[in-house]
Amino acid sequence: MAPHVVPVRTYAAVFGTLLVLTYLTVQIALIDLGPLNTIAALGIATLKAILVVLFFMHVRYGTNLTRLVLASGVYWWLILVSLTLADYWSRSWRTYG
Repeated sequence: MAPHVVPVRTYAAVFGTLLVLTYLTVQIALIDLGPLNTIAALGIATLKAILVVLFFMHVRYGTNLTRLVLASGVYWWLILVSLTLADYWSRSWRTYG
């Protein structure tokens, strides 16, 4: 199976998009949005991570095995985050005294 050749134009477009998203992250950090600052920063970071994984790590053009490995990694990450959040949210249930 021959490797998929991605045009330089695609890499340049993704790189430009990453630069714009980085600039947007900095600009949003300078604006006081209250608790929405974190949500906006994480949303932009997620978009940047998706672009990097799809294009620079070649998942978009990869095999089904590559997608399975990625999906299992995301699934494991979701388990870890849910357990961490369950611990964090349940801390207020405990009474001290």
